Amino acid sequence: QLQFVESGGGLVQPGGSLRLSCTTISGFTLDYYSIAWYRQAPGKEREGVSCIRSNGVSTYYTDSVKGRFTISRDNAKNTVYLQMNSPLPEDTAVYYCTAASCSDYLTGISGIENWGKGTLVTVSS
Repeated sequence: QLQFVESGGGLVQPGGSLRLSCTTISGFTLDYYSIAWYRQAPGKEREGVSCIRSNGVSTYYTDSVKGRFTISRDNAKNTVYLQMNSPLPEDTAVYYCTAASCSDYLTGISGIENWGKGTLVTVSS
C-alpha cells in the first residue's frame, strides 16, 4: 500500500555531488517509518546503502559509502534524501528507497517486496 517514488538521479562526475530524493504517492506519509536506500549495479545483486530511523537522528551506512554519503529526512516535505558526495564509478547503480528496519536493512532485502522504479545514478568522467 505504501508506494515509493525516487528521483534526482543522473550523470555525475567523480568528485562531484548528487542528491537523491525519496517520497510517496500523494496521500501517504513517511513520518512513522524507518527508510532505507538500496542500489543495484549492473550485473550485481541489490545491496543496502543507508538507513534512517523515524526520529531522523539515528543513521546507518554500509562501509563502502561511509564519509561520502549522508542520509536525512524532512518531514515537512515528506521526503528522505541521500546526499552523494565524491561519488565513485562503482557507485553507479539504480537507487531505490523503501521502508525497512534499520537493525537488519543490510540482510533483510529478500523480505522487501514494495520496490519503486528507482532512479539511475551514473558516475563517469
